[in-house]
Amino acid sequence: MILRPLRAGAANSRRRALIVALLGAIGALLVLAPGALAGVFSPENAGGSPNAENISLLYKISFAIAIVIFLLVEGLLVYSLVKYRFRRGGPEPAQIRGNAPLEIGWTVGAGLILVVLIVITFIYLDDIESPAASGPNGLQAAEGVQFASVDQPEAPGGDPLQIEVNGQQYLWRFEYPSSGDTQVFSYYEMVVPIDTTVSLQITSQDVAHSWWIPDLGGKADAIPGYTNETWFKIEEPGVYRGVCAELCGEGHADMRAQVRAVPVDEYSAWIEQQATDIERSQELLAASRRQREAAAEQ
Repeated sequence: MILRPLRAGAANSRRRALIVALLGAIGALLVLAPGALAGVFSPENAGGSPNAENISLLYKISFAIAIVIFLLVEGLLVYSLVKYRFRRGGPEPAQIRGNAPLEIGWTVGAGLILVVLIVITFIYLDDIESPAASGPNGLQAAEGVQFASVDQPEAPGGDPLQIEVNGQQYLWRFEYPSSGDTQVFSYYEMVVPIDTTVSLQITSQDVAHSWWIPDLGGKADAIPGYTNETWFKIEEPGVYRGVCAELCGEGHADMRAQVRAVPVDEYSAWIEQQATDIERSQELLAASRRQREAAAEQ
């Protein structure tokens, strides 16, 4: 009669210890995985692009205001719970049915906070939406190459370099402007010149996808039959990785992408080499097709 409760209590203790250990292990894995933590309390941002920095700053301002409100509300709640908690032999707590000044006060306060957030958002919104000018060391418009802007007059540093982004199950295709007859494209990795504003024209050829390189700005949906626009400008060489942020099928988790920023001369050399490789592959494909047709005729 005495052993059974003891055994049940020991089993419950072991179960609780196992749950605590499991939660601790999960927490440790999250802490030790920088990719899972991202920016911890704010969007991931390594200073990759001015618009990404503005998005991060706007988020931090809103987050700071929210923390102040949270601490104020929870602090008052805890204070009220402690001060007016039930005490044996104490007086009956007062029943408050309403407090018009207090209710008007927090309604007006909430409205003022909303106005402040709206004003701050619109202050930063133009810098987030409108591409900055390319820098003096960036790629300048060359004869025969069309650089298109994103709803913006021509910038002092030249129009942005326009790259078309096409989402496909389950990879990204990038098409670059070129002066020759060969359409230069690449998959998975986008190569761009540094100190150059890059304008992206984003669409999809099958289902809805979402282009997202966290360090370079916000997400942009890739929708069949519709083109979305975004931009970035990278100052220093580097590699920035991202994912498809819209569930698009069984291969969604493998639909990754990366942007590699290189010096202007290296970008120009890459474009030329890419065009040469594409032309060579097209010639080989045409020769192979002719061989198959000749063999079929014999």
